Amino acid sequence: MIKRRVFTGRALTALAAGTLALSACSGIYTVYADVSTFGDWPVGRNSGSYSIERLPSQQQPTPLQAELEDGTRQALQKAGFTPSTDPRKADVIITIGARFSVAEPYPWDDPFWWHGRGRGYWAYGPWGYGPGRRWGGPMWAEPVYQRAVAILIRDRATGDPIYEARATSDGLTQGNKALSDALFQAAMSDFPAAKPESHSVGVQVGPQASAH
Repeated sequence: MIKRRVFTGRALTALAAGTLALSACSGIYTVYADVSTFGDWPVGRNSGSYSIERLPSQQQPTPLQAELEDGTRQALQKAGFTPSTDPRKADVIITIGARFSVAEPYPWDDPFWWHGRGRGYWAYGPWGYGPGRRWGGPMWAEPVYQRAVAILIRDRATGDPIYEARATSDGLTQGNKALSDALFQAAMSDFPAAKPESHSVGVQVGPQASAH
């Protein structure tokens, strides 16, 4: 079950309010994500058809919602799923979530800030140590964006959850559609296996890119 404190429909609304500002890259580049997958997919069961179910907080259609669902469909297609023309006849029901938040570092995050050098976040003194943005005396770092997506797959006939996948990444930008697409693909990269322990997955983004 997806924890509400991490993946909620409200988080989707918050993401819609922000600007997805990842700079476009030319050619192929790789997005790395930490992935955890859970469940016990029945042996011999095919991927089958699916229908995406929106939570009550996701009922209001938005461009962002459409982008996230499109990224989910791409990931499901790579995993062998096909969209159902009739949600009542789909083999599985898909629920998705996403959260993109920002964490701004402060000097007191590091107990050794008075030594004149932080842990890569900031540096003290008018001359500056390491990367960062100077604001008065201290050197303040750029904010770090925390990006996460989740997919929950339930059996339509029984309503039982049978597979869950999560992918997270950190970076200096909130990201764009290419990034969220890559996170959904990373989340489904283990299917149908379940690997609860967090592990790194790289997804290539760009012309004719593929996951690895």
